[in-house]
Amino acid sequence: MRTHGSSRTTTDAPTGARTRTRARAWAALIATGALLLAACGDGDRDSDVPGPEGGSAMPGAADVALPRLAGEKLEVAAVWTGAEQANFVKVLKEFERRTGATVTFVPAQDPIVTFLGSKIAGGAPPDVALLPQVGALVAAVKNKWAQPVGADAQAQLDKNFSPGWKKLGAVDGTQYGVYYKAANKSLIWYNAKAFEAAGVRPPATWKELLTAADTLSASGTPAVSVAGADGWTLTDWFENVYLSQAGPEKYDQLAKHELKWTDDSVKQALTSLAELFGRKDFLAGGQSGALATEFPKSVTQTFTGGDRPAAAMVYEGDFVAVNIAQTDAKLGTDAKVFPFPAVGAKAPVVSGGDVAVALKASKGAQALLTFLASVDSARIHAREGGFLSPNKALEPAAYPNDIQRGIAEALIAAGDNFRFDMSDQAPAAFGGTPGAGEWKALQDFLANPADIAGTQARLEADAAKAYGN
Repeated sequence: MRTHGSSRTTTDAPTGARTRTRARAWAALIATGALLLAACGDGDRDSDVPGPEGGSAMPGAADVALPRLAGEKLEVAAVWTGAEQANFVKVLKEFERRTGATVTFVPAQDPIVTFLGSKIAGGAPPDVALLPQVGALVAAVKNKWAQPVGADAQAQLDKNFSPGWKKLGAVDGTQYGVYYKAANKSLIWYNAKAFEAAGVRPPATWKELLTAADTLSASGTPAVSVAGADGWTLTDWFENVYLSQAGPEKYDQLAKHELKWTDDSVKQALTSLAELFGRKDFLAGGQSGALATEFPKSVTQTFTGGDRPAAAMVYEGDFVAVNIAQTDAKLGTDAKVFPFPAVGAKAPVVSGGDVAVALKASKGAQALLTFLASVDSARIHAREGGFLSPNKALEPAAYPNDIQRGIAEALIAAGDNFRFDMSDQAPAAFGGTPGAGEWKALQDFLANPADIAGTQARLEADAAKAYGN
């Protein structure tokens, strides 16, 4: 999964109130880390599935009523593949059962804006698309592809989502999107047997992470599996280091390109990242091996091989659980997780998400948005694992294990006081295109972590071109 966007997710509360609330969000994440380690429309309605008034439904009960759509055919596009796609199809099957519609999943390619543009130019756009970048949502609106959400979907959003998540799905004050899937992207997953064999404990700071990496590598197991073949994972590494080290205000400025990538704060973050990426023995396969490793393999090779895996740790969001499930490792026993270490004064809280947008002005498209904004759809997907919902009405019991339950509770506890994935806020040309912009610059940085000044210069040149400033 990859998730990408364009607006701040803080509220407009006074600075003191924001600071206090944000402090509680940090505390919630840290507390969750301890838990993980310890555990580790209108029209005729379908009368068969009445929706209760107010509150979240009990497991198995219908929370939202849907229209009958017998004979209607819908297409839904997303960049998901493998287990992630298969689990989402189960949600679509329930929508089919309750409405009578037929829904086809259409695999999309990155960048999804280009993919959708070709479909629309050919006269065959999907009815709904799940966009992994806020920048893609903004582009869809500016290109006049996207339809505003209808009254039923808006009612579900108002009932189930915090203002920050609704704001992320809006462009110029109009609601276009439903944030169906979220990601806690401040997590490091580890092979418990490899840690035990090396006598290493989960680190809380960047300095402790580097010390642990040195100990692990000396024991014969490279410390980290890095998915360098997928540039989006490298942007996530950078964002966590930068947010923790430079702080939220500069993070917001850099996300909007109000701060140049040649700024000293970027230099400091790249310097810190180079302390890890610059050690060939720290990385599974060294720098060249990392650049040849795609995200799914980065996970599976960390949790195979007993106490001598290809690497002891892998960084990415809660969705890593989907790929761990493809191995024999057991969550909470063989595979555990800890919060991304504090590089500066505080540990980072970075999130991402996939936003559902209607591309056709049809009853079916709006009904699907309504369903995706409901607790009903979230409950189905949550029980499959590897899924995190920003829907605050979803009961924690819907998640299949303590690890995912704790991650979800931390996200909801953070409210609007997190930072959304920076590259997802950027124009797609800079933050969301394979082989270009930030993805390519950071891949070049992984190949040569000593070239910090050159990396900054490339990032700034590409950002200036994409942002137009």
